[in-house]
Amino acid sequence: METNSSPSFKIILGSSSNARRKILAEMGYEFTLMTADIDEKSIRKEKPEELVMVLAQAKADAIISKIQTTHSKEKDAEPEPTIVIAADTAEAIRPKLPVDDYVKDAEPTLLITSDQVVVYEGAVREKPSSKEEARQFLKDYSGGHAATVGSVLVTNLKTGFSKGEWDRVEIYFHEIPDEAIEKLIEEGTVLKVAGGLIIEHPLILPFVKEVVGTTDSVMGLPKDITERLLKEAL
Repeated sequence: METNSSPSFKIILGSSSNARRKILAEMGYEFTLMTADIDEKSIRKEKPEELVMVLAQAKADAIISKIQTTHSKEKDAEPEPTIVIAADTAEAIRPKLPVDDYVKDAEPTLLITSDQVVVYEGAVREKPSSKEEARQFLKDYSGGHAATVGSVLVTNLKTGFSKGEWDRVEIYFHEIPDEAIEKLIEEGTVLKVAGGLIIEHPLILPFVKEVVGTTDSVMGLPKDITERLLKEAL
């Protein structure tokens, strides 16, 4: 993979997550952002590993369909090409390349989509639906343990190649004081993340006993897997 300032491919991060954005930037990539806007609750699977994989795929499908819609609108808006016929040229008429052909010749674009859930005592936890639920989640983790199961899917929009993997990380906690839990809920970030679990937050970090796996995976984007999938997609 080229490490110069302008690699010969583009990246779209299909996520609105600040943590994922930060991790991908730390990896040294420039990228554009797009969101999938899918109803995640309507997609269900029994196993957390299967659930995060189908959700990453559904996000990719939604973003690809959004890109195609934008392309076709741009195509419709383009004026008719003017055809100049020059008698002395061998190339009599060369019509304008359609957008699809242009995409085939352009540099590859890699789309990264991902999803994550928290697993506690065998049950899958997504974003808390209320402050009360977030409070219960955090009280459960206090002195106990939970796991995150996350997926990464990389799709090459030029070739159609697509590959994904999932990753599981176990997290063990010391007792979390009620005061810290209330501050976390008041501050609000825990309401926006799977299982209300955010180990890098300064209010929770002191109470994290052990992480079996990588912190970037818990934050939503495992660097090693992402790097490997990007290389494979090229």
